[in-house]
Amino acid sequence: MLNIVRIILAGLVLAAAVSCKKKQIVLPNTNRSNIVTAEGFIVQPSVESENVEVPGSLLPVEETQIRTEVTGRIIQLDIEEGKSVKKGALLAKLFDQDLLAQLKKLQVQLSISQRQAERQKELLAINGISQQDYDLSVLAVDNLKADIETTQIAIAKTEIRAPYDGKLGLRFVSLGAYVSPSDILTSLRQVSQLKLDFSVPEKYAKEILPGNTVRFRVDGGTQDHLATVIATEGNVDQVTRTLRIKGIVKETSPELLPGVFARVNLQMGKINNALMVPSQAIIPQARSKQILLLRKDSVQVLQVETGIRDSVFVQVLKGLKPGDTIVTTALMSIRKKSKVKITKLNRYANK
Repeated sequence: MLNIVRIILAGLVLAAAVSCKKKQIVLPNTNRSNIVTAEGFIVQPSVESENVEVPGSLLPVEETQIRTEVTGRIIQLDIEEGKSVKKGALLAKLFDQDLLAQLKKLQVQLSISQRQAERQKELLAINGISQQDYDLSVLAVDNLKADIETTQIAIAKTEIRAPYDGKLGLRFVSLGAYVSPSDILTSLRQVSQLKLDFSVPEKYAKEILPGNTVRFRVDGGTQDHLATVIATEGNVDQVTRTLRIKGIVKETSPELLPGVFARVNLQMGKINNALMVPSQAIIPQARSKQILLLRKDSVQVLQVETGIRDSVFVQVLKGLKPGDTIVTTALMSIRKKSKVKITKLNRYANK
């Protein structure tokens, strides 16, 4: 029995010794150096503007679906797909023989009525007829002239001509087809100049004015292009809360084609004395944002408010002042009593 007690006591002593060793392992080494090396950033004021990128599209300055005004059969078709045409060029001709015959008949009647009116004018001069008879003959002449003009207009409607210089699209009819005003013959686009169509959020609506220059790049493009704002929509769209804007593209390029997608870059709201810091210097919290301010060789945790940002820098609205130095690296290694040694100081290069 005594041996069993001795064995138990020996086990308890051994366990206590092992436990003490484990506790000694996790204790911090008070002799260890507590200096953290990091990079710093000197806060300086700069002039900034908020970069806003919105989607847009390139469109022809003019684009028209070519239709006929009247119903009829196509007897002549001069639509070559993809061909450039001049203003007034004949694109299609409808059957008009009945109208031409009617016009010829009216012209003959007009000739007879004019001669009759001339004779009655001579008779009126010698009191051979009454003034009323002469007035009726003149009225008949005027009516025939009006009928002739109406017929000529109807004949003109059988000719479909290009409304402006442009490039034809695909043809949707064939020679001999019977068409009506609801049928599209082809399309015409003025591609010598393009316009840029885009929309901006309503909070920027008052900053976009006619005459402003915007920069854009087409999808898959290799260079930036410029456009001048020519007009804005009269009201903000109540569904999307955006304002629609149109601009004229100032240049021509092989990569600028009607219908392509464009990314429009807008410089909004000039900000003087903006304090920009590297985005990695901001420590996000649940309901706030913090930054480490360097004081001699130690740090102070500051609550800050941020504003505009880009891919690298963010604006600090409150919490910093010009000339402050903040820590930008080794943020996870710094504790409250840590000593910080700055190995490199950076500054903001104003764009």
